[in-house]
Amino acid sequence: MLTGMKKFFKESSKDLKRIYKLADAVNRLEGEYERCSDQELKRMKDKFKCELDAGKNMSEIQTDAFAVVREASKRVLKLRHHDVQLMGGFILNEGGIAQMNTGEGKTLAATLPSYLQALEGNGVHIITANQYLARRDKELMGQIHEFLGLTVGLNISGMEAAEKREAYVADITYGTATEFGFDYLRDQMVLRRAEKVQRGHNFVIVDEIDSILIDEARTPLIIAGHSGEGTALHEITAQFMKSFIKDEDYEVSVESSAAYFTNQGASKIERAFGIDNLYDLEHRELLHNISQALKAHAIMKRDVDYIIIDRRISLIDKFTGRVMEGRSFSDGLQQAIEAKENLEISAENETQAAITLQNYFRLYQSMSGMTGSAMPSKAEFWETYQLPVIEIPTNKPMIRSDEPDLIYKDEIGKINQIVTAVKRIHEEGRPILIGTTSIEQSEKISVHLKRVEVKHQILHAKTEKDEAEIIAKAGRKNEVMLATNMAGRGTDILLDEAVKNLGGLHIIGTERHESNRIDMQLRGRAGRQGEPGSTQFIISLEDELFDYYDEEEMERYLKKIKTDETGLVVSPAPDKFVRKVQETIEQQHQASRTHLFKLEQALNEQSTIIYAMRDRILDLETERLHTALLEYIEKYIRRLVVKYYPEHTDEPGPSALIEELSFVFPSLDWQVSDFGKLDVHLVEAKAMGALAEMKQRLEIFQDAKDCGNQLRTFILHHIDANWRNHLDEMNGLKEGVGLSGYGQQDPYMLFEKEALSRFNMMLRTIEEEISIHFLEYMESGHEESGDG
Repeated sequence: MLTGMKKFFKESSKDLKRIYKLADAVNRLEGEYERCSDQELKRMKDKFKCELDAGKNMSEIQTDAFAVVREASKRVLKLRHHDVQLMGGFILNEGGIAQMNTGEGKTLAATLPSYLQALEGNGVHIITANQYLARRDKELMGQIHEFLGLTVGLNISGMEAAEKREAYVADITYGTATEFGFDYLRDQMVLRRAEKVQRGHNFVIVDEIDSILIDEARTPLIIAGHSGEGTALHEITAQFMKSFIKDEDYEVSVESSAAYFTNQGASKIERAFGIDNLYDLEHRELLHNISQALKAHAIMKRDVDYIIIDRRISLIDKFTGRVMEGRSFSDGLQQAIEAKENLEISAENETQAAITLQNYFRLYQSMSGMTGSAMPSKAEFWETYQLPVIEIPTNKPMIRSDEPDLIYKDEIGKINQIVTAVKRIHEEGRPILIGTTSIEQSEKISVHLKRVEVKHQILHAKTEKDEAEIIAKAGRKNEVMLATNMAGRGTDILLDEAVKNLGGLHIIGTERHESNRIDMQLRGRAGRQGEPGSTQFIISLEDELFDYYDEEEMERYLKKIKTDETGLVVSPAPDKFVRKVQETIEQQHQASRTHLFKLEQALNEQSTIIYAMRDRILDLETERLHTALLEYIEKYIRRLVVKYYPEHTDEPGPSALIEELSFVFPSLDWQVSDFGKLDVHLVEAKAMGALAEMKQRLEIFQDAKDCGNQLRTFILHHIDANWRNHLDEMNGLKEGVGLSGYGQQDPYMLFEKEALSRFNMMLRTIEEEISIHFLEYMESGHEESGDG
């Protein structure tokens, strides 16, 4: 009953003391539920539901529900929830983040709140770090839920819409963040309510929550459609870039992952394309295209940012090392890279719908998460998501040895030391995991290991299909595994008993990451559940991390360093310097995330309005659709009248009004003389009279076959087309917003003001297009939208 941890709680927070008592209460119920039959455990679901329906809240049944799940797990999986897992479950249930060390059983802990929350019948989503884990957890942990009478679904890429709907109808649904996000976006593009797959956003548990809500926060989910742009220019500019020389024709900013043309480079482009000024508005398509060609040439690296599979570009997630299924670079960069690699160029896309993971998960009524590395970002989790982070003690004492970093002046010294360390530890028989930051780096170190005849396995995006087999062997005696960040999260390396006696798994990190949280994840592969193990980072001052640091500060430090004969930096305080660099870069990234988050709020609010508008149209019956259409037209007409007959004017504009109204009513035969001295109210009444005639025409049209669906599609087409244009405009507007103010004005307020102005203009354009094109659409009898 947690007696071994009472000292810890005396020194901890009130939250942990309270959670300790809850876990203790579950322990006291264990004997009671051990005496239940399988059927009695299963029937507890109905008992709990009745109690909730009768007015009890979840806090009143949570200890019993947790005790039921623990007992089911013991019978189905032969796994008994440890006390620390019960504690993690309570934190998740209350909408917090449970920091649980790697190997402490987060996945099993999630079965507790997911069962309890599923009793409400609104669906629980469990987000995993990748599809492999989603499938594994659904098949393994899903057995507990199914034993207790709940249904379990799996949502991964490649599934048909009908399969996804079935997955979402389940009580508990496992899947990846990107797949849930993309499903949400696709649901905002359907033409029939029945085509949607999701059924709401009730309760979500996000595994590796720091990876998803912080590391991936700057990457939006984008659904794109073909824009019809040609591909020839991409091929031309890609070839042209091969003649460009760094620091002469272009410069690179590593910090912002951007490249810029110098004056010499711009002049070279102008001569080649026979233009006077590359930056003139008339050449914006060329400028955009050749700028993306430059980024593909100077910034994007094969086997780092992307790989080529079956002559197609596949994106690599630098935080997980995995292929990003179903994702492509946007804004023409995908095509620029294809041209650079001499691949078939795909059609360029335009954004149709977009959302950041930050804003997707804010849709949920309640969100919680778990990870082994949340504490370094505790403040950001609270400021951005109002999620508290609570650190849970380990079930067994941690005995892993984390050795001090070895920091070398250059890459040669680093690699020599890595090879030396691997040979020495390999001879002891201990398994070794060598963590790298890219496929390119893995393959470079592999070459050196082969030279000294150290047999090893390689795990990265290219060998992903062999992942399970490679991981299964990684904890055996004499095994050496080179792995990208694929081995950094959710990977269980099981040790043979003989290996434990030798000292356990040894981990070598070959670079410090941009975030210490990712380093923590790599270390966490060793020393799980009180097992022995050791870790050490062997890095160099030529590593990519230092490219992001201030160049002048870096040069000053390099002038002061002293090394031994192997190139190892011994002074001044290399470990402190590395921490300073890493913290500085983390702060830069946090500032970037905050910047993006502030910009995205305006667009997020606008998307909520547009999606609500779409949902209203999707839900209307045919008769109400007619009313909605007439409301659009009526608003447009009233706006026209006010435009040409504004208050406090002696010069109304009947001729201009007649001209614009003739687009809505082509048979309009009004004359300026008809208006005489009519005031604005009489003019409006006259215009509404013309609308009454259209209502009669509409009554005839509504008898047409499939009229409701035709009308719904017509309206949705105009909403969607204008929304796509607006997204494109907003992307351009965001790019122009800096972190500094303009003339002492808040740039975010300026952005919001301009964004609102453009959004209101878009809404007016929707009304105008629907009004102007409807009569033509009605008379043409179209069964497809968009030709009006």
